[in-house]
Amino acid sequence: QVQLVESGGGLVQAGGSLRLSCAASGRTFSIYNMGWFRQAPGKEREFVAAITWSLGNTYYTSSVRGRFTISRDNAKNTVYLQMNSLKPEDTAVYYCALGMRLRASSTIRSTGGYEYWGQGTQVTVSS
Repeated sequence: QVQLVESGGGLVQAGGSLRLSCAASGRTFSIYNMGWFRQAPGKEREFVAAITWSLGNTYYTSSVRGRFTISRDNAKNTVYLQMNSLKPEDTAVYYCALGMRLRASSTIRSTGGYEYWGQGTQVTVSS
């Protein structure tokens, strides 16, 4: 089993920055990819960014590319999401996710590419 603990959410004004962290514990030797998803009220959970654990390949949804940066610290089994130039439409609960198998890049961008999920952290961007 794997446990994921997120931190770093909060309230920020538009144009501001936040950094989310997600620490994995347990069967971390089998990590293949980690990602961030978000879910706004009344909407489906959507892909934000992902990173492969070995090579560090990164993937972003178009609405955050150039503003958000995903990174990882393999020694700490931690993934980060640096969010800059935040907009009110970025407001959502952000979820960390972990995948343990090789998957196509299209699958890494979907919830089906992950076996484990964190509890979520709220990000609120005021206008």
